[in-house]
Amino acid sequence: MLKLQSLAKRYGATPVFSHVDLELQAGEFVAIVGESGVGKSTLLNCIAGLDTLDAGSVRLDDREVTAMKEAEQALLRRRDLGFVFQAFHVLPHLTVAQNVALPLLLLHRPDDARVARSLAEVGLDGLGERLPQTLSGGQLQRVAIARALVHAPKLLLADEPTGNLDAGNAERVLDTLLHQTRAHRTACLLVTHSHAAAARADRVMELRNDGLFPAVCRVVPTTT
Repeated sequence: MLKLQSLAKRYGATPVFSHVDLELQAGEFVAIVGESGVGKSTLLNCIAGLDTLDAGSVRLDDREVTAMKEAEQALLRRRDLGFVFQAFHVLPHLTVAQNVALPLLLLHRPDDARVARSLAEVGLDGLGERLPQTLSGGQLQRVAIARALVHAPKLLLADEPTGNLDAGNAERVLDTLLHQTRAHRTACLLVTHSHAAAARADRVMELRNDGLFPAVCRVVPTTT
């Protein structure tokens, strides 16, 4: 589904990462951990074509994203990618249902029934007419997940989706991500500082300046 080969990125003379290789299959959930500043979010942006690479190639469903023109990349993002961010990025003046419907509207495929099903799948059945400011942080993140998946993307990119949540809501959001990945055969790539979040993935990789490496993710119990 997704294949990264020899990706490299630098800002001026400063290398961010290099020699990044990864293959991700449909229905697979992979987490990437790493120190702050190593380029985890930048890597997601490069995969999506929102940032440029200095070397390497990104292939999604056997199409070379890095060789596409900007308009082609924009269409690919609209059609085949879903994004979930730490800050939710829901539009406050739209209802929950209207927020979730946005990807379908951009594709000129409005479908109220599909929006309702997507909300039900993330445990928000009946909340479609609510405004975002009436929801909790955990509910807002599930709105963002429903929006990211409503158009059945091939690849879901999740950038610190539990970073603003308490432990209970973080677990619920991860449960939702895992269920949706399995149910819809969506490939999911999660970047996170949280080893507890990463431990829920099928594989955990560590991003360093010189590449991606398998990581052992240990959850350290909190003490009281």
